[in-house]
Amino acid sequence: MGAHFVLHVGPMRAQMEPKLAKWPFFLGDGLLLGAAYFIYLQTNFPMGAWQLFFIVLCAGGGAMLCIMPFLLDYRLLLKLADAQTLTTATAQLENLEQLAAQIGAATGQWQTVQEHADKSAVQAKQISERISAEAKAFTEFLQRANDSEKATLRVEVDKLRRTEAEWLQVLVRIMDHVHALHAGAVRSGQPRVVEQVGHFQAACHDAARRLGLAPFTASAEEPFNPQRHQLAETDGKPAPDAVVGEVVATGYNFQGRLLRPVLVRVQENKAVQNVKPSAAKANTQQSQLPLEAAAAAAQ
Repeated sequence: MGAHFVLHVGPMRAQMEPKLAKWPFFLGDGLLLGAAYFIYLQTNFPMGAWQLFFIVLCAGGGAMLCIMPFLLDYRLLLKLADAQTLTTATAQLENLEQLAAQIGAATGQWQTVQEHADKSAVQAKQISERISAEAKAFTEFLQRANDSEKATLRVEVDKLRRTEAEWLQVLVRIMDHVHALHAGAVRSGQPRVVEQVGHFQAACHDAARRLGLAPFTASAEEPFNPQRHQLAETDGKPAPDAVVGEVVATGYNFQGRLLRPVLVRVQENKAVQNVKPSAAKANTQQSQLPLEAAAAAAQ
């Protein structure tokens, strides 16, 4: 019984793989088992001690011959693995000097790269400082420009508010004169004049609404409401059940807020307590109406 070796060359390296011939072992195993069976056939029962001993010996020998080639293959594989490990270690030791040279070259290159990196870091820091300074200067410039623009806008807004108060005062004065004109037409008792002046007043009210000024008035016999009505005599106080007797001046809403309530006089039977209005005082109140509208607009 012998063993022969087959050399297999792989794509990366050559490897020795053991190839043990197993047929002699299997043949010996068969012969031993055949001998045991022959002894069994030739023996008369009951068997003697020697017959049993030879049968067990032949069966055990056959079993040993059956597993022996596998054990030999395993041992050869272990030896081959040890040899391959030793070959690899030897090759690595042979390449150690070349690896050391490569490490030295890489170390030199790394030092060069480190020097360039340090220079780049210094330059980047300088650039960052310049960018920060320029950003700070630009932010300050924007802040100054923003403050200047806010001041300019504030001045313009103040001008617009003053202009709005002025034209609102003029418009309220005109509307008061239109109301006085309509009241005079009503007192004249001429239906045609009343109709024409009423159309003129309605056109003026429509034009005022286009500018955001909404006139509103009160009707006769309407209960006095402090939120919508105001006495033409500022030093008077109406009774709790007072009703409107006469509209002195129209009230106005400007852009949804109350600009001036309707100036009214209450009826004589429910007149202002402790007040006797005179014509001169009424004329004075009528002349002061636009001034009150201007004060409300300024607020």
